[in-house]
Amino acid sequence: MPELPEVETVRRGLAPVMEGAVIARADVNRPNLRWPFPPDMAARLTGQRILRLRRRSKYILADLESGETLLIHLGMSGRMLISGDALGQFVHDHPAPEKHDHVVFHMHNGARITFNDPRRFGAMDVFSTIGADDHALLAKLGPEPLGNHFDEAYFAAALDGKNTPIKSALLDQRIVAGLGNIYVCEALFRAGISPRKRAGNLSARRAGSLVPIIRTVLMDAIEAGGSSLRDFKQTDGELGYFQHRFDVYGREGQPCRRVGCRGTVGRVVQSGRSSFYCGGCQR
Repeated sequence: MPELPEVETVRRGLAPVMEGAVIARADVNRPNLRWPFPPDMAARLTGQRILRLRRRSKYILADLESGETLLIHLGMSGRMLISGDALGQFVHDHPAPEKHDHVVFHMHNGARITFNDPRRFGAMDVFSTIGADDHALLAKLGPEPLGNHFDEAYFAAALDGKNTPIKSALLDQRIVAGLGNIYVCEALFRAGISPRKRAGNLSARRAGSLVPIIRTVLMDAIEAGGSSLRDFKQTDGELGYFQHRFDVYGREGQPCRRVGCRGTVGRVVQSGRSSFYCGGCQR
């Protein structure tokens, strides 16, 4: 599933052709994805100007002139492809429709944004912008890891007394929003912390040291356009490149990349997910 860097990469790709632009027509080609679409979604979107395109955790939020917000979740295999030449730059011509093109936005500026999702684990919803933070998918989310509310004092307090492994705590969206398996593994490696370490056993100093490392890992991944492992592609159809810089994720049995460490990358299953780490230098 796309994590924060992939979703932010998509948001940044969409912003130049969607922010301030009008949806001339919205085509909704099926009644549902992971859940049913909201009533009259096509009509509620058609003719609306997008005032702002933002991200919350792994969700893209488009605030509309009507006072409603469109929520987009990419799910496991969802991707949004821009076609047309709205900005006077080289952009792909409109391709022929494909089987899994479930929602299509025809913009007044000539761009077309197609939501394609073969597995249909994605989701869309439309709801009032006022009180949007109370939406069922957003209400219990913790602070953004790139935001000011996620700081050393907050994180140390959030981990205090927790008996779960630090890996599980970092994946808990109520503690910090948007982190997923890939970037948690990479951040813990850079911090030299074992994914098995009990969260509550980390000192405040060590817990606090994770905050800037998490931010750096995420920003590095965003700069690289995210990670493409299976389905993820950027809005222009290009792949992300951060997977070529993984230190531990997917590198089971390979030498540790930390200078001076002679360990190898191991793998352990935690809560049904693979944790990759170096037993030699992560304690």
